[in-house]
Amino acid sequence: MRDALLIVLFVLLLRLPFLNQAIQGDDVNYLAAAQYAQIDPAHPGHVRFVFQGTPVTMQGHPHPPGNAWFQAALLAIRRDIREPEFHAAYILFSLIAAFSCLSLARRFTPHPLLATGMFLVTPVFVVNGNSLESDLPFLAFWLAATALFVRAVDSGSAARLAAASCVMPLAAMSAFQSAVLPPILAVYLWRTRRGWKAAWLSLAVIPLVLVGWQAFEALSSSQLPAQVLAGHFQTYGLQSVANKLRNAVALGSHAGWLVFPALTLIAFLRRPYWELAVIPVAFWLDPNPLFWGSLFAGVILLRRCVELRDSFLAVWIAVFFAAALILFFAGSARYLLPVAAPAALMVTSRLEGRKRLLVAGLAAQCVLSFALAWVNYEHWDGYRQAISRYVRDWTGKRVWVNGEWGMRFYAESAGALPLVQGQAVRPGDMVLSSRLALPIPFTTGGGVLSPAEQTPITSSLPLRLIGLNSKSAYSAASIGFRPFDFSSAPIDELKLETVVERAPVLSFLPMNAPQSDSQIVSGIDQIEDNRFRWMGRRGVVLLKRPEKPLPLELELFIPEAAPARRVSVTVDGENAAEAAYPGPGSYKLLTRPISGSGAAFVAIEVDRTFSVPGDRRTLGLILVSVGFR
Repeated sequence: MRDALLIVLFVLLLRLPFLNQAIQGDDVNYLAAAQYAQIDPAHPGHVRFVFQGTPVTMQGHPHPPGNAWFQAALLAIRRDIREPEFHAAYILFSLIAAFSCLSLARRFTPHPLLATGMFLVTPVFVVNGNSLESDLPFLAFWLAATALFVRAVDSGSAARLAAASCVMPLAAMSAFQSAVLPPILAVYLWRTRRGWKAAWLSLAVIPLVLVGWQAFEALSSSQLPAQVLAGHFQTYGLQSVANKLRNAVALGSHAGWLVFPALTLIAFLRRPYWELAVIPVAFWLDPNPLFWGSLFAGVILLRRCVELRDSFLAVWIAVFFAAALILFFAGSARYLLPVAAPAALMVTSRLEGRKRLLVAGLAAQCVLSFALAWVNYEHWDGYRQAISRYVRDWTGKRVWVNGEWGMRFYAESAGALPLVQGQAVRPGDMVLSSRLALPIPFTTGGGVLSPAEQTPITSSLPLRLIGLNSKSAYSAASIGFRPFDFSSAPIDELKLETVVERAPVLSFLPMNAPQSDSQIVSGIDQIEDNRFRWMGRRGVVLLKRPEKPLPLELELFIPEAAPARRVSVTVDGENAAEAAYPGPGSYKLLTRPISGSGAAFVAIEVDRTFSVPGDRRTLGLILVSVGFR
């Protein structure tokens, strides 16, 4: 009872300061699914929304709808999304994870309370436990299923095995990586009570639930989620070799902070010191000691897990880490949440009898984790506060939000619309943009952007989980490999701009002209190689009409991969020219002489488009120039 009360108190101390945590990261996607579940509770993943300028659904999301269903229930009860109430409800998962870890610690360590505390102060548990993503529910059900299964096998209890079997579907419906749990539990069962047939049968629960859910989706919507997810992998190039290598390096770095690195080194560093060979390679990737020191500690932990084949905890870490190298691609710290508990238990067991050292390491990790969580709080709260100020400037206007994550949630809640690839942003509109939150290129539809507001998003502590000048891989390894970073520069910069109408200046518009951005209306992408631009199926530009009748000349290039063969041009909605081309190559299309005064809206259209892996755009052909001459 004393241990239980201490665990509850410690969890509340970790969570209560962050009850008002702003919506962050992918919270917005789960909340959208929860809202959609109010009208279609069986298919929350069918919600449609815009991600990075492209309309998508969550049918190919790597997490089944378990988390969305939980949020849908909260939303049905409270009728609105209130941050403190949702985060208070999620404390339940922190408690489940904590008590499950305590149960495992009593089985595998001589200091169960200390080992559980070591797990609770893991940075990724402290930080990501304050989000509304599926990581915390998944961790809670993973640990609960593991703890119940281990106790069931140890005691031969059918009741505990039944309880474990009831928790496993909850883990399965929280994340696809739950499929890694049965082989881990199979190792424990084989070594402890291999003749228990009922326990072997229970290991089929998670695969059956995942297959059953896939079958339900396929039968009810003709879409297999795994197939949609595989399509995303191909479209976005997520499983490329470069991404997998970055993922592996970043996960190794994050492994160094599952337990305070000094404790890992003291517990597991021993001869021969071949892990030292990692340092020169890591130094070549990033000379910052925060990176190569973290990777060194992570490699030491992983080496010991490979060597200690008789240890269930070591096998747990080794199997899941190997699966993480195969399954994941972004190198996020949260991927390793399922191995935070066994890492804490292993280190605590290894340092048995050195309580003062363990307490010192726990305290140091706790201070760091709380500081990182505070920086995370200020980052996302910065968007919430900035948008609450901007609302008074956009009342009665059409506003587009160019960014994702929590920024987009608060902007859309205040009436903004998501910016779509090729979106025609007109004079009089306002655009809210972030430099960090995955903005997309856009054109101003014949106008120019006039700054209205600009706000730096920063924090009171010089720690960074993500940021403009950060090389932290905490969320993704695309900009660096450090487990976190230090910086006093702004995390992000928000800009609220108004599109101001301006008459076109040029009659002939090369795509690399300084005026091109303000004269491109829609459907034409950003400049490439300072010479040309891709366009989609239809591109529109605004041109100054010539003083005397002149033909309109279109210089274009059809690449080898492009299927487009017919191009048509209209001027102010009237057909001006049309041509068919035999194949790839450079061409010029000329119209009849055109006269008039003022501005001319010129629309270029192709008959067929294509896409390439790793590029979300719909591509037609390449434009070099367009105009009267």
